[in-house]
Amino acid sequence: MSDEPLPVSPPPLDPIVEPVPVAARPRPGWVVPLAAGVAGLIVGAGGVGLAWGLTGSGPTLASTATSTAAATFTLTGTMEVAGAAHWRRVSTQCEGTGGYDDIAEGTSVTVYSASGTVVGTGRLTNGVVFGSACSLSVMVEKVPVGADFFQVEVSHRGKLTLSAADAKAGKFAGSLG
Repeated sequence: MSDEPLPVSPPPLDPIVEPVPVAARPRPGWVVPLAAGVAGLIVGAGGVGLAWGLTGSGPTLASTATSTAAATFTLTGTMEVAGAAHWRRVSTQCEGTGGYDDIAEGTSVTVYSASGTVVGTGRLTNGVVFGSACSLSVMVEKVPVGADFFQVEVSHRGKLTLSAADAKAGKFAGSLG
């Protein structure tokens, strides 16, 4: 044996692979105009908002809410079924029975203007016993102001007329029985 070191051959090298260039996908023709349009819309809206903010003009939430609230009111009142034979207790409430069974919680209430146009719809709620009568609450929200009088119809029972002042004051009162 010899004392000379054995020659060590270097490990084989991996072949060098050149990357294959990938062709860029062409951009559709609508992308740039769309991006420019969106950017223009954002800048334009921001400019209008800034102008309104600096000048104090333009719509505000407070003024819009006030004008809408001032232009309408809630018509309230009662619809009564008189005579103990014409109504019944249902849980903690009451409702009409027999020929008055359409007078109950959820029954429709329609409000008409002086010209006969429907200007609001609501429902009967909360039937309460008062002596020998069953009284249900009437509530119709967002009735527009401006009419001299209104007509109110509960279910199909015919229209009852009341002045605009009484309607705004919650003085609607209908009765059956």
